[in-house]
Amino acid sequence: MWMYLGLLAALFLGLHNLCKKHAVRGNEVFPVLLGTIGSGFLLLVPLFIGSAFFPESLHSINLYITEIPWQLHGFIFIKSLIMASSWVLAYQALKHLPITIVTPIRSAGPFFTFIGAILIYQEQPTLLQWIGFFLIIFSVLLYSRIGKKEGIHFKRNKWIFAIIGATFLGASSGLYDKFLIQRLDLTPQTLQFWFCFYTTLVLGIIVAIIWLPNPEKRKAFTFRWSIPAVGVLLQTADYFYFKALQDPEALIMLLSAIKRSQILIAVVIGGLIFKEQNKRQKLIPLTGIMIGVGLILYT
Repeated sequence: MWMYLGLLAALFLGLHNLCKKHAVRGNEVFPVLLGTIGSGFLLLVPLFIGSAFFPESLHSINLYITEIPWQLHGFIFIKSLIMASSWVLAYQALKHLPITIVTPIRSAGPFFTFIGAILIYQEQPTLLQWIGFFLIIFSVLLYSRIGKKEGIHFKRNKWIFAIIGATFLGASSGLYDKFLIQRLDLTPQTLQFWFCFYTTLVLGIIVAIIWLPNPEKRKAFTFRWSIPAVGVLLQTADYFYFKALQDPEALIMLLSAIKRSQILIAVVIGGLIFKEQNKRQKLIPLTGIMIGVGLILYT
């Protein structure tokens, strides 16, 4: 069951990536990021209010937000700092790079998660899963060669390093999620609500310091329908992902790989919508990534 929940998370993440590209393209990154996270937080506020005044009703639909001690708030705040840093780097990179380059690099996330799952949680992959893992990494490297045809030199482009840093932080957060859900017994909706609250707070401070004092940057910001859509889609994806993690048999290395199937939506549909270059050539490493995910999933 947890694998199917992971696939649902991947579906909503793929749609989230398309909306995110639309929201950030030619736009100011920091207010867009704050708007997306803030929209996700507003989506969860009714659950928090309902949990306070109608606890039985929220319990009956498994959306009750539990009260947690301050120590757990500290653990969630750490996750907020990790993901805020990851998103700032990722959104900046997405603004300056094609989605068909950014998304495949993000697909290397399973590399870090795979290693962390073995070292931290002692998860043991099979031989075919190892083959699938290296096939994903090799396919991502192929994208770097294609990227050079679009004027993107991976060794000299700072946005490439930004997206690699974002990928590493995102993978670290994924490993941390398993600790929060399985070791600390946080429910998905409780983790989501407080995570969005603290992340909105952190990003709000960043926007107030860096963006608000600059009149030119304020004028450059354009509100788009895709900004709240990103927040709603992300929280929907996270809910299915956290529900999958609640299963004691769930392996974070496999869930991380399953989530990479979002790349199909981002590269194929996104490439058509945003009219990016070399779409046919990008289908070759895309196929390699999908085969790698399949080897990890079904062995």
